[in-house]
Amino acid sequence: HVQLVESGGGSVQAGGSLRLSCRASGSIYGDACVGWLRQAPGKQREGVAAIYTAGDAIYYADSVKGRFTISKDNAKNTLYLQTNSLKPEDTAVYSCAAGGLSCASTAFPSRGQGTQVTVS
Repeated sequence: HVQLVESGGGSVQAGGSLRLSCRASGSIYGDACVGWLRQAPGKQREGVAAIYTAGDAIYYADSVKGRFTISKDNAKNTLYLQTNSLKPEDTAVYSCAAGGLSCASTAFPSRGQGTQVTVS
């Protein structure tokens, strides 16, 4: 599996923004989905946003629509998640994921260690 390394997490006040980045050790682009998952303490992992690398299809969880934007830089093998208007309920460990067959699922064969986002 490709190695994924996230960065950009931190602590912000409600209403603030963070830009998360995910650098892949190799090419993660092909006929699959790449995206971001998150898991808060005591809660199940959920899909936040994902993009189909062979086209333009993008998935967002209802809870982040209009606030988060996923994007990718193919030349840099890097995936981004711009998070705006952050809420305390967005607090979680955010992980980059690759190789998913469905952009709306949490079943990705490759996943990074994650970066903590804390909103107070």
